[in-house]
Amino acid sequence: MRSSRASGSAAASSRTPSSSSERRPLASPEELSAYLGVPLGTLYSWNHRGIGPKATKVGRHLRYRWEEVEVWLDSRTTDHDAA
Repeated sequence: MRSSRASGSAAASSRTPSSSSERRPLASPEELSAYLGVPLGTLYSWNHRGIGPKATKVGRHLRYRWEEVEVWLDSRTTDHDAA
């Protein structure tokens, strides 16, 4: 029985997501507002309307993954040379 526990724990650790030291901290609405240069109310409005960067609810707080912000920004980028 002990050997199966040990192998089960090794398998579980191999499925563990990357360590927290490799992850970027989540952005607060205040941080994202400053980063984007838009009013805080605009972020809340975008979230309510579903048109801004994807937000994650952590308890009652909105938080943003920087990767999602970058994806959203890339989708909003225009190419003026294409016209």
